[in-house]
Amino acid sequence: MKRKLRMGMAGGGNDAFIGAVHRIAANMDGKIELVCGSFSINPEINKQSAEDLFIPENRCYENYEEMILKESQLPEGERMDFLTIVTPNFMHYPPAKMALEHGFNVVIEKPMTLTLEEAKSLEEIVKSTNKTLCLTHTYSGYPMVKQAKAMIKAGHFGKVRKVVVEYPQGWLSKLTEREGNAGAAWRADPKKSGRSLAMGDIGVHAAHLAEYISGLKITELCADLTSFVEGRYLDDDGSVLLRFEEGAKGMLWASQVAAGEENALRIRIYGENGGLEWANEDPNNLIIKMLGEPRQVFRTGNAYNSPNQLSSFATHNTRIPSGHPEGLLESFGNIYRNFAQTVSAKLEGRTPTAEMQDFPQVHEGVRGMAFIENVVNNNNGSEKWTKFVV
Repeated sequence: MKRKLRMGMAGGGNDAFIGAVHRIAANMDGKIELVCGSFSINPEINKQSAEDLFIPENRCYENYEEMILKESQLPEGERMDFLTIVTPNFMHYPPAKMALEHGFNVVIEKPMTLTLEEAKSLEEIVKSTNKTLCLTHTYSGYPMVKQAKAMIKAGHFGKVRKVVVEYPQGWLSKLTEREGNAGAAWRADPKKSGRSLAMGDIGVHAAHLAEYISGLKITELCADLTSFVEGRYLDDDGSVLLRFEEGAKGMLWASQVAAGEENALRIRIYGENGGLEWANEDPNNLIIKMLGEPRQVFRTGNAYNSPNQLSSFATHNTRIPSGHPEGLLESFGNIYRNFAQTVSAKLEGRTPTAEMQDFPQVHEGVRGMAFIENVVNNNNGSEKWTKFVV
């Protein structure tokens, strides 16, 4: 296929933050072009956003229903190939379902849906349509996250014993949702964001990263959720004890009232022979701590990150020479590029490589929604430990 993939967008207008991030990431490798969209429920913002993005007037739609229906009626050589959904959580499932059922692939913000039932439904639709769904758990796109995963899989640290992950933010330390912050307002509204604020918004990122790097699934948990800010309906802080496959234990802390913090996602994993540490605010560095040895710092873009085929995932997702920072946008771009390569391969009748398919998909979306449901249910229940039920 000698053309770019054609992308449509639901949400992400000029008044939104994350839409621009998606567009930058999608455009980074020249494999995707934005051809249509329904960018806002506000007609003026929708129209102005389309004009600013050079979208023709006839490809700027009033709503996602009109977009999906009319795009599906266009000739194959003109209609969009996939739909990116960057709306609040309660508006993830309806456009994703409709897009898949009309033959379009989907990129969707996390968490994948509003409820676990919706997530399971999407998984069945993806299976029945044989389309590709990409979930933007951004942090899994970093080269040194992939290096960490490869080293654990290769047994470098021995059997995993402990997984400690935390994601503190401070931006909701006040009742920001009542002070005109639109992003805070919908996140703090149970009807729009779901059953959890902190765990649904950032805890799910931490849980995904823990499972992605360790290669182990959560099997049981014990949760303690709190709403520290008076007048807030959902949790803004939470701690979760975790039990993983193969006997590993863990801890997860997610907070949006850690005053002074920005996006301090950090993970540490320890095995029998040593451990590793990676932090979102210092993403080029992977700290290796082996028993009885000096600490090492593995850096993005160096040849030692790809000594064998297993570790080629780090190299595959490295864009620039060592010493140059690679950050959130590049990580986001890696997810979009891998998704685009997978979709293009399928359109050409080829089997995507493992590197191409290395991005969060619908199964991870179901796991994420199950994490939120299990944490909230455990916190509200009387049992100390409960099994992780999907």
